[in-house]
Amino acid sequence: MNIGTMQFTKKDWLNIAAVAVSALIYACGFNVFVRSGNLFPGGFAGFSRLISMVLADFCHIRISFSIIYFALNFLVTVLVLRKTGHKFILYSVLWYSLSSLFTGIIKLPIITQDPLLISVFGGLINGFAIGTALRYNASSGGTDFLAIDLSMRLNRPTWNYIFAFNAFVLFLAGLLYGWERALYSIIFQYVSKEIVNMMHERYKVTRIQVVTDHADEICSEVFRICRHGITKLKCVGAYSNREHELLMLSINNNQLKEVEDCILRIDPHAFMTLTRVDRIIGNYYQKPIE
Repeated sequence: MNIGTMQFTKKDWLNIAAVAVSALIYACGFNVFVRSGNLFPGGFAGFSRLISMVLADFCHIRISFSIIYFALNFLVTVLVLRKTGHKFILYSVLWYSLSSLFTGIIKLPIITQDPLLISVFGGLINGFAIGTALRYNASSGGTDFLAIDLSMRLNRPTWNYIFAFNAFVLFLAGLLYGWERALYSIIFQYVSKEIVNMMHERYKVTRIQVVTDHADEICSEVFRICRHGITKLKCVGAYSNREHELLMLSINNNQLKEVEDCILRIDPHAFMTLTRVDRIIGNYYQKPIE
């Protein structure tokens, strides 16, 4: 990855600022809720901690959490580096660094000691911070890299698979070290996962159907925005008995607002319906992460 060859635009600096803010939010949530609730962390952090504890307690081999955590993240980074944009990797490294720094220097009072409130509100803040990072072309790394790589392969959200991995890790942790902390950590991770799923639009797809009299103009302008194909059909309005054209296209949700505005700018009288797409089979262009 050659940082010197990267060109940073105004949008890139906006992304960097958003990544910094999301790291700050994450650190505040971590200090206020995760530490006070003594929750078992999710993702590679939880997995690394479990490995370190099992090696020390059952195999009498002491390897620090930091070494295991860094090794796992480094391995995944190498695996996805060629498939993931260099700016995305750079922003994610920035997120790690800032969240670690903020977590170490920010001191906040404990708001509550109720484990259920800690799990729910801690999960909300954690999910919001990670979801914000993902919206601005970054991630918290580790299992996020795996989820994004799988999403690119399958053209569908894959955060539920990561949640299943986290639940499995917590099951082992509860079996070995006690269920109460593991069970509250599952609540924390579930809430966090739902917030991330709601905020991360890149791999969610919507089908747009447009009835219009300006099909060619709309197609030309939409092709300037995205590389998705458009199907054109002749149709007749049953009430007016007038001929129109029906356009059908499937598009990523992060491009949806721009395409909607484009269509209405060309034809303010266009009739549109939007339907969520659960799965796509066949050739579908997914814009690479920068």
